[in-house]
Amino acid sequence: MPDVPPGGSGSDAVAGESPEDWRRRRRDAAEEKGRALERAKRAESAEAEREIARFVREARRLGVDPQPLRARDYGGRTTYRTPLTGWYLRSNRSVGVDVEGRFYVLTVPGGLGARLRGRTPEPSPPPRVLGAGGRDGESIDLVDALRAVLDRATG
Repeated sequence: MPDVPPGGSGSDAVAGESPEDWRRRRRDAAEEKGRALERAKRAESAEAEREIARFVREARRLGVDPQPLRARDYGGRTTYRTPLTGWYLRSNRSVGVDVEGRFYVLTVPGGLGARLRGRTPEPSPPPRVLGAGGRDGESIDLVDALRAVLDRATG
């Protein structure tokens, strides 16, 4: 909806609507759109979690060994130990899945403490597309990334 109050040139103004009613209607519409986007995102993550669970079962069945996962600092230069074991999903090792099927973005704050003690990344809701919104050629469907891990290991 245009951001023009009643009486302006906006096409969503209702005849006789007060500016307060117009603002409330706009706010309600924006809130509903936000709720719809959040529902869609949760549904997408739920499907991605099912795909990851299938991947973990298949990796175990095929004997694809997990490896220690390391995280990078925000600058991308230094890596840090984590307590995680699993599989990297991208060749740049920026995301991974642990043996429990949790998805991680493997980027953490750096520093001396991280070098000495390591870091523990928090699991994230998995997306259906890794790198969505990034530069051309840098995104990959989650299912394709999972399949590529199995293909490389059994290849």
